[in-house]
Amino acid sequence: MDQYIGKMLDDRYEILELIGSGGMANVYKARCHRLNRLVAIKILKSDLADNADFRRRFHDESQAVAQLSHANIVSVYDVSTNPDREYIVMELIDGITLKQYMERRGRMDWRESLHFITQIMRGLSHAHSRGIIHRDIKPQNIMVLRDGSVKVADFGIACLANQGQTLTQEALGSVHYISPEQARGDRIDARSDIYSAGVVLYEMLTGRLPFEGDSAVSVAIQHLSSVPLAPRDIDPSIPEPLELICMKAMNSDPNKRYASADAMIEDLEKFRRDPSVDMDYIRQELTAPAADTEPTMPLPTAQVASAVKKHTGELRREREEEEPPRRDKKSIAIIAGIFAAAVLLVVLLFKLILGDFGPAGSNKSYPVPDIRGKTVEDAQEMEGVKDIFLIEVQGTRTTEEYQPGQIVEQDPAAGRTRKSNLVIQVYVAAEPEKVPMKDLVGMEYRQARVLLTDMGLDLKITTETVSSDKYGADAVIETVPAADEPLVAGQTVILRVSTGPETVTVPTFTGQDIANAVQNAQDLGLTVGEITYDAFSVAPQGQVIEQSIKPTSEVTGGTKISFTVSGQKNSDDATAARVVEFTMPSDMEGMIKVEFEQDSVTLDSQYINASMGTVTYTFTGKTGTSSNVCAVFTSMNTGATKVSAIQEIRF
Repeated sequence: MDQYIGKMLDDRYEILELIGSGGMANVYKARCHRLNRLVAIKILKSDLADNADFRRRFHDESQAVAQLSHANIVSVYDVSTNPDREYIVMELIDGITLKQYMERRGRMDWRESLHFITQIMRGLSHAHSRGIIHRDIKPQNIMVLRDGSVKVADFGIACLANQGQTLTQEALGSVHYISPEQARGDRIDARSDIYSAGVVLYEMLTGRLPFEGDSAVSVAIQHLSSVPLAPRDIDPSIPEPLELICMKAMNSDPNKRYASADAMIEDLEKFRRDPSVDMDYIRQELTAPAADTEPTMPLPTAQVASAVKKHTGELRREREEEEPPRRDKKSIAIIAGIFAAAVLLVVLLFKLILGDFGPAGSNKSYPVPDIRGKTVEDAQEMEGVKDIFLIEVQGTRTTEEYQPGQIVEQDPAAGRTRKSNLVIQVYVAAEPEKVPMKDLVGMEYRQARVLLTDMGLDLKITTETVSSDKYGADAVIETVPAADEPLVAGQTVILRVSTGPETVTVPTFTGQDIANAVQNAQDLGLTVGEITYDAFSVAPQGQVIEQSIKPTSEVTGGTKISFTVSGQKNSDDATAARVVEFTMPSDMEGMIKVEFEQDSVTLDSQYINASMGTVTYTFTGKTGTSSNVCAVFTSMNTGATKVSAIQEIRF
């Protein structure tokens, strides 16, 4: 039996079952006993957990990713700082990977592909806006939920497992989505993710990958030097604008790709609104001759292999039982030479920057400044730190004294001096755990306060009162933050509570057609009462000639107003109104949403306190006709729904 199943981590997370296993970690389904919710927990395997350098970088990256909060990104709730084990607590996803989805479905319809890629790009846009690059966008790292929504997973984790790696056939899955700059081993930015997302879109549209090969290196070289077959050459039913968007995202030159995820989203939305939209500017970019007339020198295969090895090594640990891939002796020698030179360069740089000789090789002592209360980025730019000390994040601390991301501890302490080992190790304030805000709209104010208090977050609850024609007195009409937005302990929550309808200034209804008068009265929050007809009036048939409340009178919402109408009630062109009273369900309490239906069509809705006992509504129809009417009651406390008896009324 697995060593963790049935165990409790940090007196909080109960491990229930193993749900996945990868090269560097196992993933478990668990229950958080503090918040009573199911979560997924990724626990590092023991051989990696013993590597201090890996644990440090794994932890630092996890902390950065934990700052992401977006509907299209798998949420990270917590990161362990337990010295005995490293683990990450994540959102438990009810779904499958996009890879599994495509394997089951085959080639996807372009509309479905558009739906998925737009959500993927929104998740990437959020991450890029916070300086985080995924570096491994592929269908295996994209989750498809039961409701059709998409979440990007495994941000920033795979890139850290880079020790003891070799290239295996199993690693090819990532190389198929690698950007040309990754294949070269160049420095990458957000445009690398855009390229990989373009490959994912290509695969969804065509049912195939743009480049295939017998080895990871051969696939990577194609990313550098080849142009994929156009999607419409594979399936002519794919709309040309969507093909152009895909090919622009996959341009081998980062400067000719979309500059940002938002720019790609803008074109996707243009296409969504009008699938025939002309995107000639992309077509011209793709067909324009290259400005650089110098011949392109082929990149050495060994250099590509080194870069690909770095990328794929970051994604998968070699399994001991696998046979190492075969290479000729010359390739091995080249790669070994490059690797040795790289190691030597890193050692020399490390000596120059952090070695016993101090900056610029001097033997000078440097005082350690106080960097507490600052972010790592700001501290690194401080006078007395910049170009002297390197700041190294060791983990996080829970504190109320500092803001998330600020340094709370440092070693060595401020005031000490250092000649060598010019590194300041720090702990930063942890991001507070976020809980989604409850949906309290329509709920009675007192009950809403109880629910907020029961969340156990010590929230500061403030109240604002506003008038409302839709919501009855004491009903919550709005919350800040809104439902499902993140809440943290100690946060202020604003409840906007209805005082009931506003005072209404009665307008002049005389001279209006009765149907318009009834609609206008209801729009103002008035209740339409009795409608009588005067057959001897000389006014046009169906025109209001009298109203029971004088114009300019000030009345409260819900006040009943009656009309006298010119003509006969049963005229072919005449309309009439009927007031129907409905009794509230006796087993419902608090606020109730009441929807009024006429001939199976919902006309209006109101929020009424159950203590009112009854509710009335004015229905209109053509004189001499009949309608079936009813009221649908929904409890805002329990969600239970009941329908009144259907009544037939005649006009």
